[in-house]
Amino acid sequence: MKTLATCLLVAIVLCAALSYTTRGGDRQADWNSSHDGKLAGTWRVTVTRYDCATGTALNSFPAILSFAVGGTLTGTSTVLPSSARSGDFGIWQHNGSDNYSATSEAFIFGGGVFSQRQRITQAITLSQDANTFSSDAHTEFFDPNGNLLFSGCATAVAARMNF
Repeated sequence: MKTLATCLLVAIVLCAALSYTTRGGDRQADWNSSHDGKLAGTWRVTVTRYDCATGTALNSFPAILSFAVGGTLTGTSTVLPSSARSGDFGIWQHNGSDNYSATSEAFIFGGGVFSQRQRITQAITLSQDANTFSSDAHTEFFDPNGNLLFSGCATAVAARMNF
């Protein structure tokens, strides 16, 4: 009787483990279908801000973006000193083919005090070899209460960082 109970316990544990592994596989399949790992990695980016109404380029500056497996995004840029702007934190997803979207946010400080939140929304197109991308971005700036202050437009080109 003790042996039968032990066998049943082992069978239950194995079934539970198999069930957990299968569910994890389903989560991975869901992630793969919405994220496609080709964008994952760290990128050297050149951002060009432009006037949304006229298309006239305003200025360009370097940035670095890291797209992590799992759909998170971090980055930094030289548009403002690090004492005036936090790093970027956000999310990304695969939209099909070589197209991705990303949204990130950063805090802006004036005189050491939080004054604005910046949201950047990008439409990204990855190259066929997955080593470069281009993007169109819309930027919004909000006051500490969440009221839209102003918005802007930008394009970017990027190259994958490699050894």
